[in-house]
Amino acid sequence: MRMNKKPLFYAILSGVLFGISAPVAKLLVQGMPPVALAGLLYLGAFLGLFVFTLLRKAASPHGVVKATPLEKKDLPWLAGAILAGGIVAPIAMMTGLTMASGFSTSLLLNLEGVATTVLAVLVFGEFAGRRLWFALSFMTVASIFLTWNPEQGAASFTGPLLIILAMCFWGLDNNLTRHISHKDPVRIAQLKGLLAGTTSLGLAVLLGSQIPLDMTILYAFVLGGLCYGLSSMLFIKGLEGLGSSRTGALFSLGPFVGAVLSILIFGESLTWGLALASILMVLGVWMMLSERHDHEHHHDRVTHSHVIRPDVHHEDLINVNPLGSDPHEHTHEPKTHSHAHWPDLHHRHKH
Repeated sequence: MRMNKKPLFYAILSGVLFGISAPVAKLLVQGMPPVALAGLLYLGAFLGLFVFTLLRKAASPHGVVKATPLEKKDLPWLAGAILAGGIVAPIAMMTGLTMASGFSTSLLLNLEGVATTVLAVLVFGEFAGRRLWFALSFMTVASIFLTWNPEQGAASFTGPLLIILAMCFWGLDNNLTRHISHKDPVRIAQLKGLLAGTTSLGLAVLLGSQIPLDMTILYAFVLGGLCYGLSSMLFIKGLEGLGSSRTGALFSLGPFVGAVLSILIFGESLTWGLALASILMVLGVWMMLSERHDHEHHHDRVTHSHVIRPDVHHEDLINVNPLGSDPHEHTHEPKTHSHAHWPDLHHRHKH
């Protein structure tokens, strides 16, 4: 059976949207306190996904297929993801943007994929094959070439260190979110946007930050809706189908897009390092897209709830529960078989 390629598209598009956010946020943070901007971006994510939900319902005359709802047992994972990726990471990111160029910031976003993969493998026990490590190595070397600029001279390390800290916390967020990635991605991203946004904005008010009441707020809402809200929803859908390490690696395409946009916006120089890094990026993504993980594995008996999909694990359920039906509880009997697969909801087994 052919592997589902949709999660690859979700992960890449999510990375591209997030990559765009760095140079645009660099423009906005010049007239907005960093903590306040972090809050506005996540409130924009909430509002953007609210509008998306309304438009999706209006465009679906037969109704929208319901996603698996969040449960009480999911709250610790969600709370950890909101704290790490919705509060700590964006505040560190926006503060770092005030001390680093848009070009270097965009390229440092590559480290989120690295942090996600390292945590997924070393802490959460996700399997990573040789092709994935090669792909990740290409992307890491690419980020080194891209961040090295001999014409830049001496610079403060405070900004880059804050951005690296943000990438580490977003990597933790990605791994925590993976545990609930089979649940409603829109609801997860909405809750993260609302809770993280109000917390950061409230913190900005307590710190006495002067928030300008001008078009910057509207721009922040639009940027947050697209590059944080929609990006987050797509990333969660990628996590469900690919697991943390592969989604994180594909997500690393985004910083390259952000770097190119920084050149256009800020007129930063195009170096040979960027050309070499682009080749390494393409090689890394090609290795990801052409990966085929296939071996005999065993599934224990499990009962869970999600939307039925046309794959080898649900072929005996399709006649009873039509494809695209609302999520419901069903049981998989023990099975040992061999086929190509990602570390998705049904394949988080040991190797």
